[in-house]
Amino acid sequence: MLKQSRCIIRQFKNITGIILFIILIFSLKCSALTLSDKKGRQINFLKPFTRIISLYGAHTENLYHLGLEEQIIGVSINDSFPLQVEKKPKFSYHDDPEKFLAFMPDLVLVRPMIDNGYPRLMSRLEKSGITVVSLQPCGINEMYDYWLKLGVLTGKDLQAQKMMLDFKKKIHHIKTKTLKIQVKKKVYFQAIHTRMKTFTQGAMPIFALETAGGINVAWDAKPSRNTNIAVYGKEQILAKGPQIDVFLSQKGVMNAVSIKQIKNEPGFGVIKAVKNNQIYLIDENIVSRPVPRLYKGIIAIGTILYPDIFNQLKLTKEL
Repeated sequence: MLKQSRCIIRQFKNITGIILFIILIFSLKCSALTLSDKKGRQINFLKPFTRIISLYGAHTENLYHLGLEEQIIGVSINDSFPLQVEKKPKFSYHDDPEKFLAFMPDLVLVRPMIDNGYPRLMSRLEKSGITVVSLQPCGINEMYDYWLKLGVLTGKDLQAQKMMLDFKKKIHHIKTKTLKIQVKKKVYFQAIHTRMKTFTQGAMPIFALETAGGINVAWDAKPSRNTNIAVYGKEQILAKGPQIDVFLSQKGVMNAVSIKQIKNEPGFGVIKAVKNNQIYLIDENIVSRPVPRLYKGIIAIGTILYPDIFNQLKLTKEL
């Protein structure tokens, strides 16, 4: 009888323990999640957002990468990647707030330029109960944190962590190859030709360049208006002209430039890379955006600088 009683007590304790564990898990799932955005907002929410409008191409691309196509109900009018975005309703920060409200989003993702430039739209959305989150990393370290925040907002924490780890693994592999290069090429990386601007140290294009084994000759560029873009006057460029092995320029919406335009720029004839026809353009979407495609930008730059090494890696399918 005593033995049977002890058995019943043990079973009761086991059941009680299971119930307490379930209650604990349930309470954790129901507890509020919190994160901060670039504007300093404290975003508190109980469950992942499921009706998302993205007003920045990098947000859109990353959301797709996380497997959130169904949760995206609208994208920016400028979005073009991936191809599936063409099927999505298009939005602009110039649109009337009623257009946004008609689609009943629970989250609108923006970046600081939009957040600061269109406060009335942001305020109207928030007053209507829509969560607005402003995100945009300034450099590579912030990029990882940005990916993780997108994962938290959408319930794709594990996928975001995997995205980060996969990217870091690829970067590590490339660095093991480029570290062995004894004589590295010196590069001037142009951001905006008409304004003579380059990128600051720590900016994603410079991270891509240095990961690919290049040396940034404009290492002394100073940030302009708290951005990763820097004014680098013609005198500064020409002063380093004899050092520049490769003149690299992003091309796209930010910088509609041609090789001919760079080559014919008054004074640029003294630049070593211009003399040797070592001027190259690279798609800004794969070097300036905080997305996994940044890896493609690294490969593209590496193939320009060290074709023997990077083409060999492609042949051996190491990339």
